[in-house]
Amino acid sequence: MPVNSITKTFDKLKAQSKTAFVPFSVAGYPDIDKSTKVFKKLCSADVIEFGFPFSDPIADGPVIQAAATGAIKAGVSMDKAFGMIRELRRHSATPIVFFSYFNPIHKYGVERFVSEAKAAGVNGVLIVDLPMEESRWLKPLTDEAGMAWINLITPTTPTERVKQLDAHGSGFLYYVSVLGVTGARAALPDDLAERCRRIRDCAKLPLVVGFGISTPEQAAMLKGHVDGVVVGSAIVSKISNGLGDLDGWLKSMKESLG
Repeated sequence: MPVNSITKTFDKLKAQSKTAFVPFSVAGYPDIDKSTKVFKKLCSADVIEFGFPFSDPIADGPVIQAAATGAIKAGVSMDKAFGMIRELRRHSATPIVFFSYFNPIHKYGVERFVSEAKAAGVNGVLIVDLPMEESRWLKPLTDEAGMAWINLITPTTPTERVKQLDAHGSGFLYYVSVLGVTGARAALPDDLAERCRRIRDCAKLPLVVGFGISTPEQAAMLKGHVDGVVVGSAIVSKISNGLGDLDGWLKSMKESLG
């Protein structure tokens, strides 16, 4: 199987002593046209998290919940989401991770989902509510299609479980930095860098941290301690407020990790 483009990206950044900037946004928010324009801007980053909206999320905070509700009301569907990704692929080869809950995929049909995702240009999947023990519903198909399988770990995940998830996944490990939901925070946990170091000591995959990171200063604090940083709620908030200088802010985020 060819090396996945997500793996290639992290290998390249590691050789350059850089940390990946991984922005997240909700597909279809505030509408499909504006959302596509936002994702085109996000293509300036290293890896994109393409969030498919779901009506009953588990770990999404109020900002992303509101955006998901807005996207659903705007009429986004799985087919329209793949159409957005195909449009992005006309302009960029930046790796895309399709972020979703399992319910929309199950409803769409798992085989159809994998086929359409691969055809559209998806490089990896992150299915928030599908644990390792239940991944048989989808992972064999994404493996066969050459898409990375991104696993989540949290501050309460035991070391042995971290090792299992590391061996079971590909692309990178996503570390949820706090016990709680997504959302910008004034400060990150004091021991976050040390916790990330311990995880990297027992895992082989690149480690990407998310939840709560919202400024270039916070991102810069994690440089060297992790392989990538996810920023989501701060971006969705900017979209809600009319974008402003999104290009300049994205540039500052990436430079803080470069």
